[in-house]
Amino acid sequence: MDPSAEQTTYRVAVFDFDGTSIRGQSGALFTEYLILNGAMSLPRALRLIWWGVRYKLHLPYRQDEARELVLGSLKGRSASEVDALMVRFHDKVLVPRYRAQALAEVRRCHDEGLVTLLVSATFDAIAAAAAKRIGFDGYAATHMERDDQGNYTGAVDGPVVAGDEKYRAAAAWCDARLGVGRWELARAYGDHHSDKDLLARAETAVAVCPGKTLRLLAKRRGWQILNWNA
Repeated sequence: MDPSAEQTTYRVAVFDFDGTSIRGQSGALFTEYLILNGAMSLPRALRLIWWGVRYKLHLPYRQDEARELVLGSLKGRSASEVDALMVRFHDKVLVPRYRAQALAEVRRCHDEGLVTLLVSATFDAIAAAAAKRIGFDGYAATHMERDDQGNYTGAVDGPVVAGDEKYRAAAAWCDARLGVGRWELARAYGDHHSDKDLLARAETAVAVCPGKTLRLLAKRRGWQILNWNA
């Protein structure tokens, strides 16, 4: 990010991660990775599957629960060990799932002078690795609580960056780094109906490979619909 010092208003492009920048859901893929590597018990995995069923069917669920179940399976390991595990997962499992069109779109935004930001409900260490690899100017993701020794407790620290929290997290990042009142949301990219608040706040909203609910909403509101599955 190297905006001109004379620029008074920064134009920002915000990208969702799961299903938008990558094919698939990083949380489910990380769970599978942990199971295959013997780091998660079957009962815990079944609880996560039940959480996913409730999420898919729009039944009552708690956002924190899935993150707590995943990170709880790694309790006893140091934070540096857990972060390193997440980076290995990112490099091995997620990098091959990057959408070529998403990478090209980030480059195009940079060429047009936009500040690019990744927002995601995924864990901070995974988002950091993705932002660095893809070339985003910054990221906002879910933080997990640490104890006095700096190790993860298994609890979420603050809100999960999902749904309406995505815009709030993006706004907080922009206010802190670009200045309050010195930025505008030029573009937003999302794939799920829970991204609707973020998309609605952008000058240009882009529904990427949207599900049925988001596709109908995008058509009603005249948002762009792109297929990045190719």
